[in-house]
Amino acid sequence: MSTTPDVPYRLELSVEVPGTPEQVWQAIATARGLSAWYLPTELEERVGGAVRFTIGAAMGADAEVTGWEPPRRLAFDEDWAGLMGTDPETLSPLTCELVVETRSGGTCVVRITSSGFGTGADWEQEWWDELAPAWLPYLDNLRLYLTHFPGQQATRLEATAELPGDPDTVWSAVRDALGPVAEGATVELRGTSGTVARVGERQALVRLTAPVPGMLTVFADGHGDHPTTAGVRAYLFSADAAEYVRREEPAWRAWLQSLAVRA
Repeated sequence: MSTTPDVPYRLELSVEVPGTPEQVWQAIATARGLSAWYLPTELEERVGGAVRFTIGAAMGADAEVTGWEPPRRLAFDEDWAGLMGTDPETLSPLTCELVVETRSGGTCVVRITSSGFGTGADWEQEWWDELAPAWLPYLDNLRLYLTHFPGQQATRLEATAELPGDPDTVWSAVRDALGPVAEGATVELRGTSGTVARVGERQALVRLTAPVPGMLTVFADGHGDHPTTAGVRAYLFSADAAEYVRREEPAWRAWLQSLAVRA
């Protein structure tokens, strides 16, 4: 017998970003915009439209648009049970709402609310506890995207490597290779150069200026008994970006694998 999902969960986040409501809407409510700072996205721009986020090579998340009020409000229901591979009768859909509020001085506030119902299982609470930290780097991406690359289409680069050691130890190796990890610092890494825009927990966001403009995140991530992953993720905005990714993505992976992790 299945347990009825009746334990509420809720997460609220907000970020102030530059731009008009229409510019912000294009960034948060179109496939082109979401793919430029979040995950590769397919989105039908209407109530009842299908949404698909590509999370990895063999994983995706499906949703349905439930609210469509340009340029103010987007809402969608995500298949939480399908995402977690569990009984659909034990989890409600995961509802996500993004609301754009105009501010003076040419900025807007984007408010993001996620909510759902489960059974109160320990893993559910752990998942919600990790949801906010997972969202925050993407909000930094959104702010940087609207500051420097509004409306532009991104070419994505992603390379990862599993390394020995806990996440803090692996991040130390990444940080040593990166150089000065402080906001505003200039960094040069594997032929790229840019400025550190944000430093978070075991990650840094760099605004790239050469050889192609874009946003680059370097990070170390690991949970429980899983191996620690070191990675680079970039959103590139240039006619040369696709060729750069084709040529350099394997080289970034090799660089990650060569990092000297202290025992």
